[in-house]
Amino acid sequence: MSKFLILDRDGVINEDSHSFIKSVDELQLIPGSINAIARLTAAGYRIFVASNQSGIARGLLDEYALAKIHQRLNAMIEDVGGFIEGWVYCPHGPLDGCDCRKPKPGLLFKISLEFDVPLIGTPYIGDSLRDLQAAKTAGCEPVLVLTGKGKRTFADGLPAEVGEARVYENLATFADAQLLTGAV
Repeated sequence: MSKFLILDRDGVINEDSHSFIKSVDELQLIPGSINAIARLTAAGYRIFVASNQSGIARGLLDEYALAKIHQRLNAMIEDVGGFIEGWVYCPHGPLDGCDCRKPKPGLLFKISLEFDVPLIGTPYIGDSLRDLQAAKTAGCEPVLVLTGKGKRTFADGLPAEVGEARVYENLATFADAQLLTGAV
């Protein structure tokens, strides 16, 4: 039986930036995130990434630049034995009215359809309220990490609409707990 995880990118795998990650040169990993992905991969998890990338709609980067960033992340992850099976992203801006921009669940539904991932109970690890809202709406288990925007999200209080989200210091501590308990 396959085990699944879905991750947000900015603030979970790599540092978030108010000016957006526009190139490989601006990519800064969150300590322990790449090795956490490798450990989870080794334990049999199929891992996916769902990320808002409104920098495309804002004209700050194009899809080629985004592909280069994801290729670089893939290379770093694979160098330590990890694997991201699929990357999906929303290229739209906040006012575009699309179905894929979180907090809407469209990206998660896309992962489910394209990769045959059951969403009910699958952990979705993010650092923002909109990640948790998308997870809950799609039937995923909302998990908050305190990296990126996570500390602010937690300090603001988690609304009842997202349920009892598990909270971890970072992706590495999530991986430790997940591998220790085998919780899915």
